[in-house]
Amino acid sequence: MSLLEQIDKSKTPKHIAIIMDGNGRWAKKQGHMRLYGHNFGVESVRETLKAAKELNVRYLTLYAFSTENWNRPKEEVDGLMDLLVRSLASELRELSSSGVRLKTIGDIKGLPDHCQKELDESIEFTKNNDEITLILALNYSARWEILSAVNQLIDDAKNDVFNAEVTDEVFASYLTTSSVPDPELLIRTSGECRVSNFLLWQIAYTELHFTEVLWPDFKREDLYKAVLDYQSRERRFGLVSEQLT
Repeated sequence: MSLLEQIDKSKTPKHIAIIMDGNGRWAKKQGHMRLYGHNFGVESVRETLKAAKELNVRYLTLYAFSTENWNRPKEEVDGLMDLLVRSLASELRELSSSGVRLKTIGDIKGLPDHCQKELDESIEFTKNNDEITLILALNYSARWEILSAVNQLIDDAKNDVFNAEVTDEVFASYLTTSSVPDPELLIRTSGECRVSNFLLWQIAYTELHFTEVLWPDFKREDLYKAVLDYQSRERRFGLVSEQLT
């Protein structure tokens, strides 16, 4: 029986988030510069998106560029920004014809103007699609997001826009992910076992899956393995097993 046949599609996570790690190490193993790995990582995005659709996943969030990534060498950062624009331009019509809606989270205004323009056009072009939502986390960090939410709450309170108790639901509505459900599954590639300032509020009860596979080598079967791992777990949300049954 294949991996795909073992998956119960009625119990697949509706939202999967992925920390795409290992592009640079993969490139070095091939004897190339880091950008070589980032370019090959685009194919893994295509494969993963197709597999997610196949499994009836509704939201796929990819950690594409963190606020800390600006500290990398300028050549790599410039290359990543160029890759983003080229990829969106070349993939847009196929994404749209496949029913993919594009969204972003993060401080998008901090990106170069040409990246913002391409993102805005891509989001507008795909806004009516509803098979799967692809969310790109760009210039994103969870601490930035949480602090932004706190500051906006303070401003709204000062301006009498908001004067109620701050509940979990209220606070979540101030986050950049307010329009999507929290991920049930978070995958990190490359063997690193940390969440790297990604969706810290949203992954409070998310199942974590770490794989040694470097991102450019991550294919459909690797997503299937992660989902099977997810389906093998008992999600208790603070309860005990007896309460679930």
